[in-house]
This record gives sequence, C-alpha cells and structure tokens, in this order.
Amino acid sequence: MSEKDLALMAHLMRRAGFGATREEVERCAAKGYEATVEELLHPELQPPALDDEDLLKRYHVDGNNLLMLESCQTYWLYRMINTRRPLEEKMALFYHCIFATGYTKLNHPRAILNQVEMFRRLGMGSFHRILLELSKDPAMIFWLDNKDNHKDAVNENFGRELLELFSMGQGNYTEDDVRQASHAFTGWTIADASLHQSRTDRDSIWPYGRLDWHFEYLPGDHDENDKDFLGQRGPFNGEDVIDIICRHPATGRFVGRHLYNFFVADEPQVPAWKDTPPRDPEAVETLARVFDESGYNMREVMRTLLNSDFFKEAAFAKIKSPTEFVVGTARLTGGYSFPSPQDLRLAAETGNMGQQLLDPPSVEGWHTGVEWVTTGSLVSRVNFAAEEFADPARPGVQSIIRRVQEQGAYASAESLVEECLGLLGHMRVSEDTHADLVAHARAAGELSFDTAEDARASSESIAQLLQVISATTEYQLA
Repeated sequence: MSEKDLALMAHLMRRAGFGATREEVERCAAKGYEATVEELLHPELQPPALDDEDLLKRYHVDGNNLLMLESCQTYWLYRMINTRRPLEEKMALFYHCIFATGYTKLNHPRAILNQVEMFRRLGMGSFHRILLELSKDPAMIFWLDNKDNHKDAVNENFGRELLELFSMGQGNYTEDDVRQASHAFTGWTIADASLHQSRTDRDSIWPYGRLDWHFEYLPGDHDENDKDFLGQRGPFNGEDVIDIICRHPATGRFVGRHLYNFFVADEPQVPAWKDTPPRDPEAVETLARVFDESGYNMREVMRTLLNSDFFKEAAFAKIKSPTEFVVGTARLTGGYSFPSPQDLRLAAETGNMGQQLLDPPSVEGWHTGVEWVTTGSLVSRVNFAAEEFADPARPGVQSIIRRVQEQGAYASAESLVEECLGLLGHMRVSEDTHADLVAHARAAGELSFDTAEDARASSESIAQLLQVISATTEYQLA
C-alpha cells in the first residue's frame, strides 16, 4: 500500500474517531477506504464497544452509581480511548458539543451521561428522531427549563434554543415562532418535577444515590390552541413542531455546517453564521441536499461527507479539541486498556485544556478552532503530551521504537524524523519545523541497538524526539 493511502487512512481515523496506531492504520488500509467507512458507519455490526463494561466499575467503584462528575467523565474518556466503535463515540461527542447540557446547573451527571448514551444509540439514525428524543430528555428539559413551561406560564428557553442553536440558526425564524414553538412544548416535563422543586429529598434515595429522571407528558398542562409556526397553523404539539423544523431547508444547511465544522475544517463560531458565509458553501449544500433527500438520515449524510473530496483534502485543517487531543495522544502512547487511577487524571486533563466534558460553559457549547488554544491551554497540551511520550516503556511508545528499529530509520536524523512523523499519523510539518526536528535528532548523536545499553539510550532519544514533535504547532492539528 502506498504512503498516500496510509496518510488518507490516518486522516479518516483521526476525524471519524480519535486517531489510530500505525498497525491499525495499516489494517484499515488493507481493507480499503470505502470498506473502512462502511464499517465505521455501522457500529451495530461490530463487536461491543468494550470487552467488559463491568470491568471499569469493578476498579472504579464510584462508576457504579455515577454520582460524581469526575466518575462520569472518567467513564466516557475510557470508552473513547478503548472503543471498537470509534465513529459511534465521535458522533456522541459531536451531539454533546451541539446540544450542550451542563452539570453546573443540573448537579446530576448521570442524567447527562444518559443523554450521551441516547446520542450513541441514535446518532447514525434520523435527525428528526434525535430532536424528538432530545426534547423528551430529562437532562435537556431541566437544562433549558422546559419543566417550568406551562400552558398558563410559558417559558421560552427551550423553544428558543431549539431554533437558534439546535436546528435552524438565527435569521430563519421570528420571535413569534419562538413563542409558538414554546407553546407547543408545554406539558413536556420531568416526572414528579413539582415534587423535586418543593421537596429536595425526593431527588435522592440516600444513602443509595440519586433518583433517575424520567420524561412525562402532562396533557392537562399542554396548550391545545392553534399555533402559527414557520408559516403553518394548527393545534401543534412538540412532534408537529419538529416535523416542520426538519422540513425547513434552513435545517439541512445548519446541520451540514455543524458537521463540516466538526469533521472537516474549522468554521467561525455559530453566532457569526448568520452574517458569515461557510468556508465551503458547496460542501455544506451537498450535505444539506443529502440530509433532505434521505429523510434526515445522518448515516447517509456522514457517508457522503467521509467519501467526499472536500473531506479527503482537509487533512490538518482543524485544531484538535482538548478531548481529541487527550484521547488521541492516549491511544498513541497506550497503556489505558485496563482501568487504573490514571483514568481520573485523563478526565481532568480535558478540563485543564478548556473542555470540561459534561459541563459546557453555556447552551452555546464550547468555542472551537483557534479559540481552543490559549496561552494556558497550550502549556497544558504540551506538558500532557510530553509526559505521555516520555516513557519508552509505554506500549504505544515501545511499538513506535520497535518500528523505527525494524525499518532501520535511525540510520540518519532525516530518516528518523520522517519515520516518527509517519508513525504519529503521517503528520505534515512546515520546512522550519522539519529543520528544527532534524537538528534535534542530529544533536542526540548516532543511534544504535547493538547492545542493551545502546538500545536503552536510543529508545530514550526516540522518546525525546516524540516529545519534541508533540510540542509542535502541527501536532495541535487534526
């Protein structure tokens, strides 16, 4: 297989997952690009995501009740690192970034993790179904106050964000549409929400844990009157509003631009979309057309995206989110296939870099692209990656060193740099960065594996080169 094929496969596995080792890239490339895409698109046909779900709970006992934010974050990071269904997990992260729901307000992390499981289960299906289940999701109902949305006292929070951030975007609806949509969702609440509000002990069965939240529809609290919504009139309920939203042409374009921003190349922040055209309008229109023609089928839209030229040509056109950075690095260095206290450290690292999973800063989610990298977050990124690659005993680092030795790539500084860049995902670096890396490798002196002592010293030198590569600007890119 050609280096071009391997580079394209590495790109696919970074975007449709969280990166892959060289061995994994080679196995996928042997199957072929389109065949690998089909495997990614059909996680239900693959083995379970994890060998043993109970293993994590056995070693992280707080994972049994998921009462703490850190427990839920650790569980999800562990899944991302070890999953055999990478696109399923990446789609869950995609929806979590769009339909942002936060612990700070809910104080119920398991409810958010249940929402993530819904994204995992339905993420490749109908966007209509996803919006419908999201509207019934207890975490979302609490997050956007639909439990306080009554026929005689309408709360517009959910109705507004459903239109502005979840489906259509600003400029495609009116304030009256927001009000009418909110009326349609009256009566959509959490079971016994009134009891939770008046008696806090009802939210707990102490000392055993929190009560699960469940959706409840209260017909007596629903506004049955006719509503005028996006040019249509009728006694609409929430399902009717979602039907109308999905049929509107703005929805396909909005979803398409979200997909482009997450999987292809960085776009401006969502509030700017009303006045700023897409980076690639033709690509967004292509995704929108498939969205409409397929009946809002996200698997069909993703198939089009992953097989498109605009996707294949967009390598390193995105800045890795903190989650992508941490998970991708952990998958390369290895050593996280069995539960350990280090799992908790990984969960904390994404927050240190600016992405506290399950607790986005607002309903708008996180600002992406260049806004991922600040002075503080860049230091956290570089320090984390340097620590991960520092240990030649890590299984992933060992594998890289072994490949360098087998290929004889340590014969010169230039060949060593090229081999390491290839083993870290066929990285492309600037001429200046390449020159600096070669200078560093040359300063380390000649490498040899003739004796045990030579092998130890050479392994440390290669690990140091990997640390330097992980500190480059280019390593921040997906």
